[in-house]
Amino acid sequence: MKHKTSSALFGYWDSVRGDRMAPQRFEIDPSEISTLLPYTFILERHDAETFNFRLAGTRMCDIFGHELRGTNFLDGWDTIDRLPLLRQFSSLVRQGSVGVIHIEIAATGETPVQCEVLLLPLRHTRETIDRILGCFSPLQSPGWLGEKPVIEKHVITNELVWPSRDPMEMLSRPKEPPVLAPPHAKRVVRSQRRQFQVFEGGLSNADPDES
Repeated sequence: MKHKTSSALFGYWDSVRGDRMAPQRFEIDPSEISTLLPYTFILERHDAETFNFRLAGTRMCDIFGHELRGTNFLDGWDTIDRLPLLRQFSSLVRQGSVGVIHIEIAATGETPVQCEVLLLPLRHTRETIDRILGCFSPLQSPGWLGEKPVIEKHVITNELVWPSRDPMEMLSRPKEPPVLAPPHAKRVVRSQRRQFQVFEGGLSNADPDES
């Protein structure tokens, strides 16, 4: 994360989350992040392609030139940008990942501005992730920003981050402790590009009469 707003919001979300995949919506206290609110938003998931703004900070609305509440975050992107964003939202909802997106926005006749978008999973009333807490942070502040509406937006990079634990472990816990094979039961198999450790056992050690 490049912007201090993103870092601050992530730190707050992570402290509320604890050791869970995601905190609940009602646990987010606006007074704790009051200085970040102009750049902060909350999305509500309706289906795989609809994540509407329930709340959007005043500075965000100024930059885009209209009220964002009720609009779909995924609208207005070119197909080449929208498809990876759909995959990113799917992973966020299913696996509790954090999204970090760097985009470029532009107004008519003006130099484009790079911005950072942070997406953090939230649960509402059920165990499923159906809310997203986020922030939008311009990395530069040209004079036109907030004075002229944004007419173009493009994704530069997008990343997924799983805070502090493996995503599949989070989905399937609690787990039974793994069974470790003794050192003599393994052998190394190499191919052109990979190396594997093969543990002898299972059917290879079974009695043929029991097969």
